[in-house]
Amino acid sequence: MERNRDKEVRDREKDAYIEKLIKINRVTKVVKGGKNMSFSALVVVGDGKGKVGYGFGKANDVSDAIRKATEKAKAHMITVPMKGATIPHEKLGQYKSASVLVRPAVPGTGVIAGGAVKAVADAAGIKDMLSKSLGSKNSINTVKATFNAFENLFDAKALARSRGKSLKEMWG
Repeated sequence: MERNRDKEVRDREKDAYIEKLIKINRVTKVVKGGKNMSFSALVVVGDGKGKVGYGFGKANDVSDAIRKATEKAKAHMITVPMKGATIPHEKLGQYKSASVLVRPAVPGTGVIAGGAVKAVADAAGIKDMLSKSLGSKNSINTVKATFNAFENLFDAKALARSRGKSLKEMWG
């Protein structure tokens, strides 16, 4: 009886995540005997309530690469501060030569972003956001720059607490 309950809880947790496959790449290693083919996968996983993570997996089979990437994404999740269905303020995230500018938008705007940034925002549960990808077009670096922007957003509650004010005084 106890085992069935644990299995039900695991199944609910499994279904709670939004998984977005961003990129699959076939890679080849040239060795003495010929070429070894394998696959790499970039996956974003989120709960739709502000928690999101990304993972990069590599394996000889596509499904194994996706599974590895998903496991890594679930293990390395961050919490994105949100103000309603958008982000609290504008931020520029950078990773190597990729830069991503994210800005809040009014309700009803939707997520206006490129492929990799849109996948991250959708997995995080952000409904309204504007973004512009600058510099590199590499999807891995773009995802990392987006995460850099989200990690450096200020949390309104923590900021108000550190200034000794209430949330209502800060936001009006």
